Amino acid sequence: MPKQLSPEGMKEFEWLLTRYPKRRAAMLPTLRLIEKEFGKIDLEGLKLCAELIQTSPADVYGVVSFYTHYKCDLPGRQDGDHVIWLCHTLPCALRGCKETLQALEKALGVKTWGTTKDGKFTLKKAECLASCDTAPCLQVDDDHYDHVTPDKVEGVLAKYGWKKA
Repeated sequence: MPKQLSPEGMKEFEWLLTRYPKRRAAMLPTLRLIEKEFGKIDLEGLKLCAELIQTSPADVYGVVSFYTHYKCDLPGRQDGDHVIWLCHTLPCALRGCKETLQALEKALGVKTWGTTKDGKFTLKKAECLASCDTAPCLQVDDDHYDHVTPDKVEGVLAKYGWKKA
């Protein structure tokens, strides 16, 4: 049976449509709604989005494959249970995000854009997390962390079930 939004999700989707001049223009927030409701955007969620906004699944896939901020379980885009975003723009770079990234890669055993073998963590670089005054910063799922240095990495990861090997 194809995925369907809950009654509350449908109500939110209908409200979204009032905010945009054309159905297709509501694609990004519709994807976010599907992600919120189902945890990730998988192939069925992608098809649901296409049906809701009246476009093709290929059109939706093109958007999802372009925007890296969606949590996905699609061919070529499998994200772990927890997605870690490390900001790497200038303020974070000047305050040591490179060293923090190296500590994350070492702790997780993956390079940037990789997912751990157990599927629990995906490590990504963010263009900006809008917290320049608290650099370097990172985000795990929806949780934001400021002043993250290499020595704080393991403590942050432990909050999400990571255990030192």
